[in-house]
Amino acid sequence: MKGKRQPKAEKKLKLWQQRLAMSNAAYSAEYARMDRRERIYNGDNQLRPLVPGDTRRDGGARKTSHVRNIVFENVETQVSSAIPQPKVTPRRREDEGLAQVLEHFLRNELERLPFAQLNDLAERTVPIQGGVAFLVEWDNRERTHDTVGTQVVRMLHPKQLAPQPGVFTSIQDMDWIIVKIPTTRDAIFREYGIWVEEDGESEPQVRGVDGVSTQEDALTRYVGYERNPQGGINRYCWVNDTPLEDLEDYQARRQPVCRQCGRVRPLPGQLVQQPAAPAQPDVEEQLRAQAAGQQLAQTLARETMAGGGGLDSIPVEADLDRAPREYQGGACPWCGCEEFDDQVQEYEQVLLPMVTGKGLDIPGATPDLDEAGNPVLRPTLIPFYKPGVFPIVLQRSVSVYGQLLGNSDVDMIADQQNTINRLEQKIIDRLVKAGTRITLPDNASLRVDSQDGERWYIGSAADKAMIGVYDFKGDLEYELLYLSNVYEEARQILGITDSFQGRADTTATSGKAKEFSAAQAAGRLESKRVMKHRAYADLFRMMFEFWLAYGDEPRPVTYKDAQGHTQYQQFNRYDFLERDEDGAYYWNDQFLFSVDTTDTLANNREAMWQETRQNLQTGAFGDPAATETLILFWTKMEQLHYPGAGETKQALEHRAQREARMGEEYLLTQGNREKMPDQSGEEGRK
Repeated sequence: MKGKRQPKAEKKLKLWQQRLAMSNAAYSAEYARMDRRERIYNGDNQLRPLVPGDTRRDGGARKTSHVRNIVFENVETQVSSAIPQPKVTPRRREDEGLAQVLEHFLRNELERLPFAQLNDLAERTVPIQGGVAFLVEWDNRERTHDTVGTQVVRMLHPKQLAPQPGVFTSIQDMDWIIVKIPTTRDAIFREYGIWVEEDGESEPQVRGVDGVSTQEDALTRYVGYERNPQGGINRYCWVNDTPLEDLEDYQARRQPVCRQCGRVRPLPGQLVQQPAAPAQPDVEEQLRAQAAGQQLAQTLARETMAGGGGLDSIPVEADLDRAPREYQGGACPWCGCEEFDDQVQEYEQVLLPMVTGKGLDIPGATPDLDEAGNPVLRPTLIPFYKPGVFPIVLQRSVSVYGQLLGNSDVDMIADQQNTINRLEQKIIDRLVKAGTRITLPDNASLRVDSQDGERWYIGSAADKAMIGVYDFKGDLEYELLYLSNVYEEARQILGITDSFQGRADTTATSGKAKEFSAAQAAGRLESKRVMKHRAYADLFRMMFEFWLAYGDEPRPVTYKDAQGHTQYQQFNRYDFLERDEDGAYYWNDQFLFSVDTTDTLANNREAMWQETRQNLQTGAFGDPAATETLILFWTKMEQLHYPGAGETKQALEHRAQREARMGEEYLLTQGNREKMPDQSGEEGRK
């Protein structure tokens, strides 16, 4: 059941719909090229006309019966399954420990999130379309026994973006941007509690290439982001003509606050103090109120994670005989009001004292009296962190001036693909038409078969002269030569060599020459890797900022140390809390994010196994026959995920322990022998 919208809400909906229409109009030609690129990559058999009239009789495009898909080949050659690993550099010496924990935590997040699938899809979309985007969100519905919320990262096809026209430098430089997300009616109802009865999918083409039909239950959800005058980010969601969400400064913390008393609505299961009958406070009651305040701080411990109510004090009831009760939802437990408003909270209330990992002492709530002489708790107020950026990271293929996306490899070699399709069809036609042809007179009724000694009766010498046999071999010399030239032309445009593809390279006469040839190709493709690393560095920073803003509970971190042993730590956002000289709290986000460039070689396990074996044989680890050297070698192999390396290392560690015990026993035996008196001399004298 839809209510009547207010004029202000109607005006905002029309504003965002106008922005969407304006962006679609500006990028309509680009959307059409995106579909054409996908068709070419998937092996489109249509031939683009070269001259007027180069079509079928009905005006349709000619087609080829054979496609040699060089676009697919060259795109797949560049695909890398290696996921860039984070590298965090602190700006200050005292933050080195935090940088290491943050780096390990981001590596754990790469394993938790589906980055294997995201990277695999992005590796193909980037060279095809010239770029791809990543959307970073915080899902507060994902909860466990002791955590609330988690981070979600999804990949966006360029067709799902409706950017502000005219801004090509960066998404962060835009005033607004819209994201198109395919969804369903049931998904909208689960997330927003609104059942959409209007017409279905407005843009089914964002779900695929050509031929995507509108589904009955499918919808297109639009999510608009805009920068407000204060520097924050507003979010507006709608489907067709139905508004779903309108959040001003959506990255700020919001909590339900009672309309009457202004206190934050407690979480279900949270302990709250029962209100007592009003009484005239005196000195004795004030002292008892201080003790009650300390007791209440223990019962309100969960409010530290739930955030504060934006109040600088919390009322405290002085009646110690009233035990706190568990809140099960419903009306306000303090005043009974049933109406709550979601309000932006600038500060969180810390009720219990804590000490951060860096030794910062946060006092928590302290008992005090308000202006009227009533006992209150003065919690420590800490400002909430806000990222203040559009939650979208753009990965370009190759940066191009005046374009939001980079160059498309499909556009670069589309002409060569069309030429190869034409040559392949011409070669097939010539081969099919090749064979033996026999010429006969018009009135001849000669039988042509394998029977020997057949008699032919020919009326005249002229008719006999008309009988002939012709062999059509279908000479393809020039066609094959030009086909090879076009193929090489396409590869040279993209900078791909035989060595880079792993094919036989006749120009490289040695292993070093092959490495140099492959390095040349890698150098020409270096720009694409640099853009990927830059995008992942921005993604790592955004992931850190979202955890700093919303990850209230400590999260476990695991990693392998230099000895190959598993270590366990915690990522706690309060460890990044600082206090300046004036006593004000602020969040330390001054870290440099980049990509570990050595990870590319580390992901090639076979090459690293061989490199490690060579280091062992050359004595880089020490004496190859020593047990300590072998333990170090198999520790490295275990880090490289060599099968059975862990069991071998444990066996060698047991051997080292036995050798150490044997050495101790030997030294003990030698020491006892030295202490024994020399009996041989006395026996000789006797």
